[in-house]
This record gives sequence, structure tokens and C-alpha cells, in this order.
Amino acid sequence: RDDRPISTDHSENLFFAKQVINNACATQAILSVLLNTPSVDVGSELSTLKEFTKEFPPDMKGETISNSENIRTAHNSFARPEPFVPEERAATSDDDVFHFISYVPFEGAVYELDGLKAGPINLGAATQETWLEVVQSAIQSRIERYSKSEVRFNLMAVIKDRQLVESEALARCADLKTAITQRIEGGGGGDVDMDFGDLPTDPSMLAAKLIEVD
Repeated sequence: RDDRPISTDHSENLFFAKQVINNACATQAILSVLLNTPSVDVGSELSTLKEFTKEFPPDMKGETISNSENIRTAHNSFARPEPFVPEERAATSDDDVFHFISYVPFEGAVYELDGLKAGPINLGAATQETWLEVVQSAIQSRIERYSKSEVRFNLMAVIKDRQLVESEALARCADLKTAITQRIEGGGGGDVDMDFGDLPTDPSMLAAKLIEVD
């Protein structure tokens, strides 16, 4: 039994939806992460959904998710052949088998977002740099709660496309190489991109830096 209190004073910008489709907890967990990470461009469909449901209670947000044709299509393209439609009853704690929940840092705190609960759970204050330390104990406690009867756990992260990360890194290296070359040709002086304003001015140091970048 989980007696932790539900957060009632969190920001209205925090997206929390009740799970109304029993076989879609993974999809809803991913949505909870995406819709609560402002730095992620989720596109017009999800941006509109979040804005449209901003004043909705959690159960109505869950219903809105279930009625989204695009979300249904995306879910069904990866899921087992089970219908992405609301069932006659809402999901309850009795359905907590192979269940996915989300942990997100949001506006100075870490929240546990579980669609089977009435609302989000505030796990404590944290920054983008420290939130993993805060969430670690919550995850460990959850695992220990089921450790006597269940050994199957998955911990996954929503991360930036690694190919995109590497492409951006290569592009930055190319820009840095250009900046170094411009400074070398200027005899250690000359204007360079503001992002590389801390480059050395000594020609030998610039040459060494160029070799390092290559």
C-alpha cells in the first residue's frame, strides 16, 4: 500500500493524466516525460493537446489521450495487437502488473507520475543537475516493495537521439576548426565566432588545438 500524499500545490504547467486505457501505461509514461520537458520540441499535435487540456482534471486528460488518433496510431505501431481504446472500467491499482510510471524534474522539484494514482507525487526539491540523486531512493524503495514477489524490473530513460547528438558534436568540431584556422591565419588575432572566444592567441597553442580537434 502506498500512503504517500498526492501533490496539490504543484504548478498548473505540470501535465498529469489518469490512465484510462489498461494496456497503454508505457505510452502514457513516455507522454508524461515528453509533455513535462520544455526543452523537447514535441510538435504541434502534442503541444496542442497539452494546451487544450491545461485546465482539465486528470481523468479528462486521460480521456483526451485515448481519443487522439495520432497517439493511437503511434501506440498501435509498436504495441501488441490489443485495442488502444478505453475499457468499460478505468484502470486501478489491481492492474499494476508490468506497469510503467515516470519520474521527471519540473520547475524545481521531482515528480512521480503514475496514471493509476489520483495525482502526481512530489519527491522533493531538485535541480536539473541533482534530480537523479533524489529519484534514486524513490526507485529503490519501489523495487524493494515488490522484491519478495517480483524480480522483473525495467529502468529506461527518454534521451536525445544519439545520431543527432553525434551530428551536432561533429558540426561543432567543424565550426571550432574553422575558428582556429581563422585565428591562426590572423597571427593569433582576428575575430572568431563568439562561441569560441576563449581560444588561445599563441600560434603554437592554436596549432596544437587544431591537431586535437582533427
